[in-house]
Amino acid sequence: MRSKIIYVTLSPCNYKGFEIMNRFDRAYRLHALLSNRRTPLSLKSIMEQLECSKSTADRDIENLRDNLQAPLEYSRDLNGYFYNQSSSKTPYELPGLWFSTEELHGLLICQQLLQNISPGILSLQIKSLQKRINNMLSKAHSPLPIVSDKIQFTSVGKRLQDDSQFKRIATALFCNQQVHIDYQPRGKDSQTSKRTLSPQKIIYHRDNWYLVAHCHNKNQLRLFSVDRINSAKSLEETAIKIADKKLQDFLNSSYGIFTGKATHMAILEFTKDRASWIADELWHSEQQGEWLKNGNFQLSIPFSDSRELVMDILKHGAEVKVTAPPFLQQIIKAQIKKMQGIYKK
Repeated sequence: MRSKIIYVTLSPCNYKGFEIMNRFDRAYRLHALLSNRRTPLSLKSIMEQLECSKSTADRDIENLRDNLQAPLEYSRDLNGYFYNQSSSKTPYELPGLWFSTEELHGLLICQQLLQNISPGILSLQIKSLQKRINNMLSKAHSPLPIVSDKIQFTSVGKRLQDDSQFKRIATALFCNQQVHIDYQPRGKDSQTSKRTLSPQKIIYHRDNWYLVAHCHNKNQLRLFSVDRINSAKSLEETAIKIADKKLQDFLNSSYGIFTGKATHMAILEFTKDRASWIADELWHSEQQGEWLKNGNFQLSIPFSDSRELVMDILKHGAEVKVTAPPFLQQIIKAQIKKMQGIYKK
């Protein structure tokens, strides 16, 4: 079954009402056919693509040209219809906003995803978005899905519950403004510090949010856990922009959320039973994988700080062996020994 198309006008139209929804469906599809072509499209091809009769295709062509003001013309020499864009500096676009029901359902899924990965974050804005999407679906006489009943998200270890600081940071980021924060890192003896930052990116990693920013106090890139920001205030000063390459090197060189240039290469060998899953997983953008003759799978991962990597190795238990570097082997052995000590008691 083909998707219905929802037409949302942003200004008064030059024709009355919505008429039959299939008409807008075909107008949307006909526009897509013509705007993506460099050669004229025959009437026969239009009929085949829209799955309609000649009379219906003629009406759709007339509707697109006369009612929607498309620069639609017919070439006798090439026996086809085309968009004449020569008189306009920019390509023709349909007036207003057009969404298929599939696109609206995609938006609902995105809304549900954000709502579930961090409950409370942007809750008012999400509720408003869902109301508008449902309104558009109702105009198309499409059933209103209860997305929460259809899709389930699971999350472990999420920390951020209050979105007040998150929204201020996001606004400063999108508006290219500096932001002043009170930040208290984790740790028994940690103290709150006041920082002036130029936000660069917000990262969602392992069910929690982080801010990557240039810290003006330290004059370097730093990573901040958003749930540890006690207060945030946008400043009038424009945020400085860090070169993309420098930013990506800071974020992607090492393993997981820990930043810094990778200085080691972890070589992990997974058993046959686990190999088929690991071979399809992305642990690091610069990882290297190799099937071994014994049927095991070898994964090589660059890293600097081993803490997050150690957690990921341990969760695979006896299905993985660290073959290099030696100091990482010792860390894993020490953790296993501590675990054994706990259970001996």
